[in-house]
Amino acid sequence: MIKENKITNNLSKHLFWDIDSSALDLSKHSKYIITRVLQYGLYSDWEKLLAYYGLETIVHTAMKIKGLDKKTASFLAVLGNTQKKNFLCYTTEQSTPKHWNF
Repeated sequence: MIKENKITNNLSKHLFWDIDSSALDLSKHSKYIITRVLQYGLYSDWEKLLAYYGLETIVHTAMKIKGLDKKTASFLAVLGNTQKKNFLCYTTEQSTPKHWNF
């Protein structure tokens, strides 16, 4: 396990360009951190996230993210041995649909 104060310092700086990453609480802001890493992170960020939170926590948190892209949701469904229909991004319609559906 990575120490709590080290994980946000070791993640890519571009993930938290809009906030002070040292102010993040890893338990309180877990959904925010997991969302940013899943959507914009590098593979090294994924490894750090996995080492700290664990696969089960990441998958359960990702299920609650409405704006998660479907490729990431499919990837997590396979890793977490769950169905894609359990992810909100598959069951919730976007108010402004994308032009391309891939």
